[in-house]
Amino acid sequence: MKKISTIRVLLAICLLPAYGYCQNKNSDDAIVAGKDIAVTNTDNGQVAGYIHKGIYIYKGIPYATAERFMAPQKPAPWKGIRSSRSYGPVCPTDVTTQVNDPSEFAYHHDWGYSSEKCQVLNIWTKGLNDGKKRPVMFWIHGGGFTAGSSIELPSYDGENLTRKGDVVLVSINHRLNVLGFLDMSAYGDKYKSSPNAGMLDIVAALQWVKQNIAQFGGDPDNVTIFGQSGGGGKVSTLMAAPSAKGLFQKAIVQSGSYVNNFLDNAIAKRVSAQLLQELNLQPAQADSLQTVPYDRLYAASKKAMKKVSDALKAEGKNLPGFGLGWGPILDNNFLSYQPGDDAALALSKDVPLLVGSTKNEIFASAMNPALKEYSIDSIKTYLQKTYGDKTDAYMAEVKKTYPNSTLKPSDYVDIDLRFRPGVVKQANAKSASGTAPVYTYLFTWQSPVLDGTLKAIHCMDLAFQFNNIDRCEEMTGGGKEAYALANRISQAWINFARNGDPNNKDLPNWPKYTEANGATMIFDNQCVVKSNPDKGLLQIVAAK
Repeated sequence: MKKISTIRVLLAICLLPAYGYCQNKNSDDAIVAGKDIAVTNTDNGQVAGYIHKGIYIYKGIPYATAERFMAPQKPAPWKGIRSSRSYGPVCPTDVTTQVNDPSEFAYHHDWGYSSEKCQVLNIWTKGLNDGKKRPVMFWIHGGGFTAGSSIELPSYDGENLTRKGDVVLVSINHRLNVLGFLDMSAYGDKYKSSPNAGMLDIVAALQWVKQNIAQFGGDPDNVTIFGQSGGGGKVSTLMAAPSAKGLFQKAIVQSGSYVNNFLDNAIAKRVSAQLLQELNLQPAQADSLQTVPYDRLYAASKKAMKKVSDALKAEGKNLPGFGLGWGPILDNNFLSYQPGDDAALALSKDVPLLVGSTKNEIFASAMNPALKEYSIDSIKTYLQKTYGDKTDAYMAEVKKTYPNSTLKPSDYVDIDLRFRPGVVKQANAKSASGTAPVYTYLFTWQSPVLDGTLKAIHCMDLAFQFNNIDRCEEMTGGGKEAYALANRISQAWINFARNGDPNNKDLPNWPKYTEANGATMIFDNQCVVKSNPDKGLLQIVAAK
């Protein structure tokens, strides 16, 4: 009788929502999935994921729903257990179906399948309902504010980072482009949320995390938002958004310090008015945009954006750094302050920031391969178009800044000078405006793949931050040096998420950044901290 009672107790334990843990412990299978495996609760209903080598994985969980141009709402509750084992839809865009072989070899994009109902999230965790308060790392994908998704790159997979750091990794999809940032507010109060609907989606996802992540073993009061490129721009935007305050405690901006000004709502309204004209609609017919097929809507929006951009140029008005495009709008509703305003900076004054970029980003010879064959004289002539009589000084500063590099002629034109100034500007403003620490980095490691032509290209660092070298061998080469550096960088990200300080035993001491000390961690085979490593170079660029 006692033996039977013991068996019943053990069976009851294994039938709890954390049932998958029992199954995993008693199984040699890499994948454990099935009835009652990895089942847990959310405030909308139960979800079932699966377990891969001890990590609980959930994909495509709805965190919100929304009608076109409307604010997100909580999804309707569901009955029973919702299967959440495969990625959900991504936001529609005009992503090409053609393959550029050299770049796709390295990047391995996964475009997924699209739907306007794209407010879904994915979770990786080591445990369910176990009372542990794991740091939550909330990943926001790149692609500007126009494209991309949480599954676009293999480096985005959260399993390795979760396993290494015992963190809970969350990634999301949200509305983009014309669906996420078309200002329809001139056509009725019901559209008041339309200018920043895509950002409101992200806030809704953070609210979902606040309410539900404890069920997945996470700490709702220790959330780090991090993103690269457009994702970094979204992180910076959230730091200036009053409704996002308190939903995250730390922030990481990776190659995304370019959102210096939110779009003026008067310009945004010109885009929507022009869009109506492109579709031969009168203002009184604005509601018709809710039912226009997406492909037609998006094509018309691109034409409208270009016409407004051309008109602004003709009027002599300044455009954003990357030109007029989709992005956050100063609508005096979701966003009331520009990013550099004191009021905006005050919103995140207590939020530690880790910010940086890569050495090469979107470099010239990647866009124009002919530059790779230029002689030093030809490169100098090319540079003179930009720097004029300061060309020699510029080339000397490149050598001074990167003394250990083997400079090919094209290397002089391949150093990133578009993202890096924004990093310094953001770090200076943040370190001067609050009490929270700021840490900066510059990723200079050069990939050996394709005869070294990838350099430290835009997105190269992602495999290192996510500890995903094994998933990104075509990008990194998958050699010992790549694994060693990934170990250092991923641990820095984990430590920062845990306690706001990226220092770890495998890195030299990483001081807090101030404008005076310019402390910057250089990520390479030999990691070092340098003070204002490229100050002279940036001064020449700023003066051109």
